[in-house]
Amino acid sequence: MLKEYKSVQEIVGPLMIVEGVEGIKYEELVEIQTQTGEKRRGRVLEIDGDRAMIQLFEGSAGINLKDTTVRFLGKPLELGVSEDMIGRIFDGLGNPIDKGPKIIPEKRVDINGSPINPVSRDYPSEFIQTGISTIDGLNTLVRGQKLPIFSGSGLPHNNVAAQIARQAKVLGDDAKFAVVFGAMGITFEEAQFFIDDFTKTGAIDRAVLFINLANDPAIERISTPRMALTCAEYLAFEKGMHVLVILTDLTNYAEALREVSAARKEVPGRRGYPGYLYTDLSQIYERAGKIKGKPGSITQIPILTMPEDDITHPIPDLTGYITEGQIILSRELYKSGIQPPIFVIPSLSRLKDKGIGKGKTREDHADTMNQIYAAYASGREARELAVILGDSALSEADKAFAKFAENFDREYVSQGYETNRNIEETLNLGWKLLKVIPRTELKRIRTEYIDKYLNDKD
Repeated sequence: MLKEYKSVQEIVGPLMIVEGVEGIKYEELVEIQTQTGEKRRGRVLEIDGDRAMIQLFEGSAGINLKDTTVRFLGKPLELGVSEDMIGRIFDGLGNPIDKGPKIIPEKRVDINGSPINPVSRDYPSEFIQTGISTIDGLNTLVRGQKLPIFSGSGLPHNNVAAQIARQAKVLGDDAKFAVVFGAMGITFEEAQFFIDDFTKTGAIDRAVLFINLANDPAIERISTPRMALTCAEYLAFEKGMHVLVILTDLTNYAEALREVSAARKEVPGRRGYPGYLYTDLSQIYERAGKIKGKPGSITQIPILTMPEDDITHPIPDLTGYITEGQIILSRELYKSGIQPPIFVIPSLSRLKDKGIGKGKTREDHADTMNQIYAAYASGREARELAVILGDSALSEADKAFAKFAENFDREYVSQGYETNRNIEETLNLGWKLLKVIPRTELKRIRTEYIDKYLNDKD
């Protein structure tokens, strides 16, 4: 028999203090019944003797201290999982919001997950094609990787996220591919954009959406990514699917953490965020990967907006330590009309070398990738020099590199949000653009590849 308590002593923001409790556990699920009979949920955040601090998921507005009943349910927050979740839309606590039938769960799983034993982890090595040249050609995504997108307020990260969700696939593998999409603190218009895009393009047929809106309780945001990852783990490791998890916007998630931390009167860390922000983020990011002996995998693309475009802000800074690289959206390219505005020079995929080459993409991939990086960097420097000193100050090679950088932005980067290029098209486009550079300057590509792929007669 579950014990009921009517000893609520204090409510501060999303937190409630209950006294006189016994036999409860950390992270235990709590049911709160208000004076009007309304039921809300929460979880045990802290235990101090016979006092429990409860974090309320639906907020504390309208709760009367005297007439509120608290029941401890003896289990953590769980998600009922089933393959029927594919094609469905849920709120941040896992309740269906698409007017479809209730999910009959195959099992119920603790949303906090269990860490993957490092010994049983398999090294990521298989190429995932996103259809976006700047990612596939230069910052390759590998199955089992976590590769965040660093954006800024007002930049089109939602369009990039929808494009990846729509186009991503594992080449040469017949295993089922699913997308789990977790949105935290987004507006109704943004949510509708994703739902409409997924529905219109048919991507919804292989996707599971968890959506927490900006006007939903901030506390729900802390559960949303864990709900999404619990669903992904079930599909990947129990149903053998390749799962791509897209989480947006991790900045809203961190703000919710800061709100709870302030309500608990904890000593703040950098910029007011809690000192355990690194640990908390790593609990989310490290749920990506592959397990030896299991066919499924989880690949993660977290999206976060950098406040004031500051890459040294705690959220992108700590994310960079935990994940394997980053894709950076540039405000400068966005203002120039380039779509998607992915800035390849500071972008990085630390596992790209593991997912490219003969048998995975193409034998010339690594060489052309290095040459394009070098040529683009030289071209941008040449363009900056020309602005200061004029074109007459540039050598013929500098002019060729500047021309390459201009063509690269216009043709390679700016492919739009509807174009889905396969890896062959991306690599061939790279060779086409490299033709403006004198052959003697192609120092990073082996001669046999230049002879085979660079058709000077075109």
